[in-house]
Amino acid sequence: MSSHHIVKEKQEPALYIHQLGDFNEEFLGQLLEWSPTVIVAAGEYEKVVSLGIKVDVIVGNLEAGTPLQENIRIIPQQRKGIEDAMEFLVKEKYPAVNVISEINSFDDLTCYLPDINLVLFTERSKHYPVKSGFSVWKPAGTVFLIDIIAYFEADNLMQTESGEFVVVEDGLVAFRFQAPYLFVGELL
Repeated sequence: MSSHHIVKEKQEPALYIHQLGDFNEEFLGQLLEWSPTVIVAAGEYEKVVSLGIKVDVIVGNLEAGTPLQENIRIIPQQRKGIEDAMEFLVKEKYPAVNVISEINSFDDLTCYLPDINLVLFTERSKHYPVKSGFSVWKPAGTVFLIDIIAYFEADNLMQTESGEFVVVEDGLVAFRFQAPYLFVGELL
């Protein structure tokens, strides 16, 4: 039996690199493992290419004379870049995207959540929206970073003085709330 994997287009989450910063190259390699569509902000293009990554789509305008890889699609930046990338992904019917950014804020992205699954990565954490009733098994001591935009209740979770939430004992952590989403983060 062959160990080759056949990946259908759009089966894996796309990868949008908004701000690479000092993002861990090992984690970047994991996000690239299944050859996703790679979309980058124009300002990050040269840095991404220097890492040997094939770029599929650029959001924004490059400086004149910037050498381009083959078969690159360029999307003009009309908003904040990240919103232009989300508009493109939703229009192209991508079911999911991993976003690398220096900011872990969903402020500009909540309107896209009904149309695309989104995970936001920073240098030290990953953040994702959950719906009420979401539960996940975690070992004791796991730290959650929760953007408290609405009241929520959680089982097996204790808030620390620094505002982080820590899993009390090995087991399920369950979330209940009235808002459409709760934004949960975990340290990488």
